[in-house]
Amino acid sequence: MAKDILSIVQSQYGSVAASGLSNQSPGVSEVAEAFGYTTDELESIPAEANMGLSCGNPTAFASLKPGEVVVDLGCGGGLDVFLAAQRVGPTGKAIGIDMTPQMIERARKNAQRGPDGKPYTNVEFLSGQIDDLPLDRSSVDCIISNCVVNLAPDKHAVFREMFRVLKPGGRVAISDIALKQPLPPDLARDVMAYVGCIAGAIPIEDYRQGLIEAGFSEVRVVDAGSDLNAYSKVEGQSACCSPAMPSAVTLPIAESSCCGGNSCAPPRSEVHVGLTQVLDRYNVNDYAASVRIDAIKPK
Repeated sequence: MAKDILSIVQSQYGSVAASGLSNQSPGVSEVAEAFGYTTDELESIPAEANMGLSCGNPTAFASLKPGEVVVDLGCGGGLDVFLAAQRVGPTGKAIGIDMTPQMIERARKNAQRGPDGKPYTNVEFLSGQIDDLPLDRSSVDCIISNCVVNLAPDKHAVFREMFRVLKPGGRVAISDIALKQPLPPDLARDVMAYVGCIAGAIPIEDYRQGLIEAGFSEVRVVDAGSDLNAYSKVEGQSACCSPAMPSAVTLPIAESSCCGGNSCAPPRSEVHVGLTQVLDRYNVNDYAASVRIDAIKPK
């Protein structure tokens, strides 16, 4: 089951990477700004790094310092990696991890478009799963992530990997979606609600307890108060609906169609279309929240 879910998530986010969405697409910058990014931040990085997939701005509270090594779990096109690279400077390093080949390819292309027209020299993008990180033990000063841990079927494995790769005294600064109360059954079973970061979310207290059980201290999971309806701001893009989900996959989840019965609906990513349909049916803010997560690995 976990393998099926990951296959669907990878397929859907691969389609986003190929969609042409960027900070210059209608609504994309508005989504990022709704979750805490400034116009100056968005203009300081490659436009193609932002695809309207954020639920917070982890670099804003990560307290990154020059010379540090920071890792972004589920980096997408590199939005937070490029912002982190500015903060850690030429003596530091910002590393992005993503399981979707199209995202890694897009991020690496973005890395060739530094602010001075030259490639970034302190970023790296690696293919990998966030519950099995391609990193050495105790090699990282700070872990950031943005609306990705909720997509992992085994979140406890992710928490253990985070603890493993952090240096003693290292810290976590994550933006994610967590639940304030149980989801209605049909929403909990909706595959596009899972891909859209809602149905895979866990309760706020479970998030906090999971990090504590992994060994972290000073754990805080705080409702950021952001409006999750911001995702519906994303509008047309450069391609039709992405490919249908693999017919071989059978899940106890109700599938949503991005095309509404049409073979070619107004073009935008299926992830955003599916999530907009979910938002049309539910006030997701009643059940879920954008949260800010802070934690420390004890020395």
